[in-house]
Parts: sequence; C-alpha cells; structure tokens
Amino acid sequence: MTRSMSRLMLPPPCRPFPPDNAKASPAHHLRPAAFLGAATFLALAASLPVSLPAQITVDTRTGVVTNDTTGTATSTVDRRYQQVTPTKVPLTPSQLDAKTRLDLIRAMQAEQGFAMRPMPRGHKGLLLVANGRLEPAGEAYVDMVTSQGLSAKPGDRVVITDVKIDHTRIVFDLNGGPDPRHRFLRHIQLGTGPQMAPVIQDQGQEPVGSRLTLAFQGHVPELTGPQVKALLAPLISFDVKTPVQAFTDTLPAKLKSAILGHQVLVGMSTDMVLFAKGQPDSKSREMDGQMPFEEWIYGKPPKEVDFVRINGNRVIRVEVAKMGEKPEIFTDDVVEGLMRTDGTPLEPDKTPRVAKVGDVERDPDKEAPATPPSLRKPGETLPADDDKASRVGVMKPVQFPKPKADPQPGQNPDGEPDAQPQASAPAPPEARPASPQQPQSTPAPTPPTQPN
Repeated sequence: MTRSMSRLMLPPPCRPFPPDNAKASPAHHLRPAAFLGAATFLALAASLPVSLPAQITVDTRTGVVTNDTTGTATSTVDRRYQQVTPTKVPLTPSQLDAKTRLDLIRAMQAEQGFAMRPMPRGHKGLLLVANGRLEPAGEAYVDMVTSQGLSAKPGDRVVITDVKIDHTRIVFDLNGGPDPRHRFLRHIQLGTGPQMAPVIQDQGQEPVGSRLTLAFQGHVPELTGPQVKALLAPLISFDVKTPVQAFTDTLPAKLKSAILGHQVLVGMSTDMVLFAKGQPDSKSREMDGQMPFEEWIYGKPPKEVDFVRINGNRVIRVEVAKMGEKPEIFTDDVVEGLMRTDGTPLEPDKTPRVAKVGDVERDPDKEAPATPPSLRKPGETLPADDDKASRVGVMKPVQFPKPKADPQPGQNPDGEPDAQPQASAPAPPEARPASPQQPQSTPAPTPPTQPN
C-alpha cells in the first residue's frame, strides 16, 4: 500500500556545549558573542508560534483521503479510480523472440474491447504492471482525467489501433492514440512560387485516443494473445458482451442489479437511466422555483408510470404511480454511497464551519447564480425600473381614441372655425373724415329735365 504525504523538513539539532571537565576541541573554540547570538535566536524561535502544515495521506488501495493532523477521513475517491486487483497470469522466464513477437502484434492489432475504467487522454497514459498495480491510482488518477480529458467512459468500446513492443513493456494505443499523426510532415509544404500546399492536410484535428502501457520486469516474456488480454482485464474486457453488460460490469453489484432490473434510483446519471429504461416515452422541461429540470416519463396508464426528474446529469427525484395506489416518491440519493470506494452512505458534513464576509455557499442544482455586481446602492431603483414595474401587472383592455367627424368647410380638422381676418365693408361717404389737404367740394346741381 503506497502512501503520499507532505513532510515537514526541520533543521538539524544544534551541537550541545561541552562540559567543563571535557577537553575542548577546535570546533568548540568559539567567541562568546557567537554563543550569545545562538541563545538569543533559540529564545526568539521558542517564543514564536509554530504552525505545522496539514499532512494529507491518500490510500491508493482504498482511495480514502485522511488528514493526519486531525486523524479523520476527509473524502473518498470514486471506486472507478481506486487501485486494481492484481491478476494472476503465469508468465514464462523465456524472452519474447521475433516469431512470437509478430504473432502477438497480429493477435492484438485492431482488437476491440470494452473499457472497464475511465481512459484518460495524454501522452503518458496509464501504466499497468503485469500481475501488479496500476499507476497512477487514487487522487492522481482523478487529476489526470481532470487535466487531460476523457477518451472513453466505462463501458465504451475501445479499439487497439497500434501495438509497440519495447524491451520491458508493450504500449497500446487506443482509439487512434493520444499523439497527432505525421507530427513532422504537417510542417512541410510543397509548391512553386507563392502557391504552397501542406503535405499533410488533416485540418488540425486534435487526437482523442488514449495510451496504455503493460510493463514487465527485466524483459517481455513469451506471451500469447489470450494471456495479454488476461493481463489487461482490469482495464479492458475483451469478452463478447452487449453494451449494457459492458457498462454494468463496471458498477457495484447493487447498482448493476438495479439497471438490469430496469429500476431507476435517485443519483443515477442519464447514461444509467438510458441503460435501465431506454428512451423515455415523453419529456418535458419545467422550473421548480429557480431550478430548471427535465421530467422523463416512462409508461402510460393503466400500466405503471415512472416520472424521473433530472437536473443537469443526475436524477434528483423518482415518482412511481400505479393505478389505484398512492404514488411513491423517492428523493434520497442512494447511488453516491455505492460509487464511493468504502461503500458508506452519503452523510451531511456536521463539522462546524466559519463563514466569512462574502463567503456564501450556493447549490447550483437548486439556486440561481448570484446577481452581477452593480453600482447602485442597496434598495436604489431607477426611473426606468419604476416605469417597467408599473407596466407589469394584469392586462387591461386597450383604449382606442374616440372617432371624430369630418371637418366642415371653413373648419380645421380639429372642428374649430378657421381664424382668418375678414375684410371690412367700406364706410359711407358721410362717415368718411375730410382730408385736411383737399377742401370739400359741393356737388353740382342736377339740371331739370325738359319735357318732350
């Protein structure tokens, strides 16, 4: 059982002073000021508080992470990342010859199997010692999957695309391997003048494969194809199986029996639900407060109807409805405990926790994200917000303007008479004032009319 922990490096102990009756050595002929400085330093160091760093121990066999300062287990690694059980395949002491080498490559090339554990990407990959342990395991395995990415999930089909036999190891590239092909040729271009074309045109696609190394001690012994498959059994299963069998073989016994029995448990992933029940008859998206979720419905009355509520990638609620019976509702997560290495149920953390200013815990499955920062004061609103709030409410009938009659002649469209100045009638001659420049003239008498 390997353990990794952080160690505290302390300085070497100081040399004690010689007794009075002892013979002084040349090393002890020091000045009094030197002894006084050392004593002052030790007194000062003793007065200062010493804080020892926390020592964390990871058991790669069980996956338990322990805090050595308090002596309590802090977390547990998923059982899919724990240490493998060593195989017991008999190996011959003779070395692999040229003929057996070719036969082994032909037997393993393009062979298909099912991943028993998550296969990480990356140039390094996983190292499995023949009839031994897996490197890395535990927390280091989780870190590799997190940093490099995942090439194949448990139960996925993998293909051995390349086999290389070294002096003490056999390297298998799965699903194309983690390295891009033609790494050097892709930098070469051919052409005449300004027209240049690359030799390799792969559009810069990133590789998505993984690498698995099978290591031996001293040399690679004479092996056959079935022996190599038996050595790789903890990571790859080459048995002929259905996808459901390959996936359930990577799970605990209780969870495997639930999937094979077409039963959905709270805490299952969407892949587990699909393997257990298949595609749902219908789906619906709804909101529970601020939490969005999907409702997968299986079955139709009068048969049993299962309502599976999924948030993100996990089942958070299962409701089973039968005709004439009260619906059964399950909300307790039972899968989380099964997927832990020690098999213990999930219990809430009861240790006291000191909350600091701005340190707020939010459940992403049930709470909305925090509001973005703003320059407004607490409770301050803007006129635009008040106007928007006033418009929100019960819808009222639309008020149309009252129709107006057509305008009459001499009126404007608003129905009022035109305000135009009217010409005044000429005043009679008697009312006209006499002009001071011209004297008034007396009209001439009319001559009498002579009778015929």
